Amino acid sequence: MAHRPATAKPGIIPLRPLSLTDIYNGAVGYIRANPKTVLGLTAVVVVATQIISGIALFGLLSTLGPSGPGRSSSEPSGGDVAAWLTGSAGAAIVTALGTIVLTGLLTVVVGRAVFGSPISIGEAWAIVRDRFASLIGLAALIGLAAIVLCGFAAAIIAFAGAAGGTGAAVLIAVPLMPALVAALIYGYTVLAFAPTVIVLERQPVFEAMRRSFYLVRNSFWRVLGIMALTALIVSLISSAVAFPFNIFGMVIAHGTDTLTGGAQLSLFSRIGTTIGEIIVLPFTAGVSVLLYTDRRIRGEAFDLVLRTGAVGGPYVPGWTDNLWLTRPPG
Repeated sequence: MAHRPATAKPGIIPLRPLSLTDIYNGAVGYIRANPKTVLGLTAVVVVATQIISGIALFGLLSTLGPSGPGRSSSEPSGGDVAAWLTGSAGAAIVTALGTIVLTGLLTVVVGRAVFGSPISIGEAWAIVRDRFASLIGLAALIGLAAIVLCGFAAAIIAFAGAAGGTGAAVLIAVPLMPALVAALIYGYTVLAFAPTVIVLERQPVFEAMRRSFYLVRNSFWRVLGIMALTALIVSLISSAVAFPFNIFGMVIAHGTDTLTGGAQLSLFSRIGTTIGEIIVLPFTAGVSVLLYTDRRIRGEAFDLVLRTGAVGGPYVPGWTDNLWLTRPPG
């Protein structure tokens, strides 16, 4: 019997079409291969965003106490509500920007780890820093599209309610809401690889969106299934990590006034959330990049391109970075 040659595996994945096990093993493997870079980056970004957003929310929380005679803390004014919404929005923006920065940096680390090449935090920053504007633009564009779509659906339901009463609104909402959810899921899935394309292929926003759609379209259900399974896994892990901190926060906050108790509970909740994110965000980023790699291997025979990088050995990072730029003919 003829001997079957072993599949090349210079780094975290074999250079062939990837199974789910290959993708998950690779997502863990790149963290183990670059623990200081991956966990260091994640810890710095996550802790910084949590501190900034936490300061904003704690500062606003302290303004929601009674501020006038006869007014209780359960009767916030319009200004209090506006301040709270502003602070919440600011915290969400800070978190989103931190996630974008981290995703871009981790994408570069995974790209190198495919070839077994190490990378420092400084090197990752130097490679990806000029891609942040495109990543932020992509996130803003997708967010705006989602808001417009949801607003349009809400306007249709409101118009139906005004014209025909509650019954008409319900009649419109019943089929419209599942259709809206399906549209959002579809859009999120077909654009899932756009951030990776921006970083590894160095494409502008709209070209990255087109390229992501091209890569996903023939394997939509597989991509969606792996993304959904990954989201479920990281949600369970995050919840398990945060649970003891939430319980401890509730015990500490018991018997205190509303303001102090809320601040204590929020503090311990944020500690648990921060630790959970440091654990799961690198894994999620790794799965996304390796799933993108798998789609290129299956749709563009990209494993042949990757093997040219494997021939050069594990310490040719500048050259292997350029291999991601290779596009299929035509």
